[in-house]
Amino acid sequence: MKIIAAFDSFKGCLSSQEVAAVVRRAVEDMLPDAEVVELSVADGGEGTLDAVTRTLGGRFMTAVVSDPLGRPTVARYGVAGNLGIVEVSQACGLTLLKDDERNPLLTTSRGVGELILDAIANGCERFIVGLGGSATNDGGRGMIEVDGFLDKARKCTFTVACDVDNPFIGPQGASRVFAPQKGAGMEDVEVLERRLAEYAKVILSDTGMDVRSMSGAGAAGGLGGAFAAYLGAELRPGIEMVLDAVGFDTLLEGADLVLTGEGCSDAQTARGKAPAGVLAHARKKGVPVVLVSGAISRCPELDAMGFASMRAVSPDGMPLDEAMNPVTARNNLYGTVRSILKTLA
Repeated sequence: MKIIAAFDSFKGCLSSQEVAAVVRRAVEDMLPDAEVVELSVADGGEGTLDAVTRTLGGRFMTAVVSDPLGRPTVARYGVAGNLGIVEVSQACGLTLLKDDERNPLLTTSRGVGELILDAIANGCERFIVGLGGSATNDGGRGMIEVDGFLDKARKCTFTVACDVDNPFIGPQGASRVFAPQKGAGMEDVEVLERRLAEYAKVILSDTGMDVRSMSGAGAAGGLGGAFAAYLGAELRPGIEMVLDAVGFDTLLEGADLVLTGEGCSDAQTARGKAPAGVLAHARKKGVPVVLVSGAISRCPELDAMGFASMRAVSPDGMPLDEAMNPVTARNNLYGTVRSILKTLA
């Protein structure tokens, strides 16, 4: 029997690697002869770097780059062969700033360009890039203007995780939708909108591509548009990018069961979260998928997805702080997987 354990992290509790390891132990205890394939997956945001790099057997590298305010910071990226795995949040993420430092009028994506250049210097020719968690709204200008960036980056190929369809500018654009989350006030938002509108003209002049209304161009404060226009990047749903990178469809060959999950599954799961992508690919191969998440909020959207079964790891009534204790979570997960396998058997 071949069972695939393809899990996102249980955020704030267990990493995707830790979840898959517990699942493996539970399966092997119940079915000693089973082949267990452990996969770390992510939806293109936080955790993508670790998930893809570890699954591909890559190595982690560090570089000193500019943080969102131009200060030196140590950023990580992954290398697997000639593939570079980059999360822009490592260089221009909100988590690099204190609350009172958040100001998209000042923040820059420069560090992203510096990080990619370091990866190129270490042999990377292909890239997958996660856009989640940026503190910037500069349309990618900081990245593009790093000395030597375009000359070297244009020789590479880029696939970019883009889980929003917001355009570069407009009522649903980067500035009006996301800038307030990054510290912008109402007047700041209009200044940022005007800046991006002007920069869109520069992009059009430089590349011939009009990103103003392009779906996904507004991701990460306009970095989506910069990657597409200047580097010919393909903008894709994050989980699809990750599953392709780890060769998930090939791994599904001969599989009898897939176990997948995340910290909390709810209506948002159906909108491109990691378990949704795992389910879609497995169903095409006729492989049943069981959802095993820390918590599950049942709803019509989730019920309609088509999981063979759905099981919450945390028992009903267990206080959240207790359920999220890593030791407790491991024990609950182990017992839940054993119960699932006994039921299926």
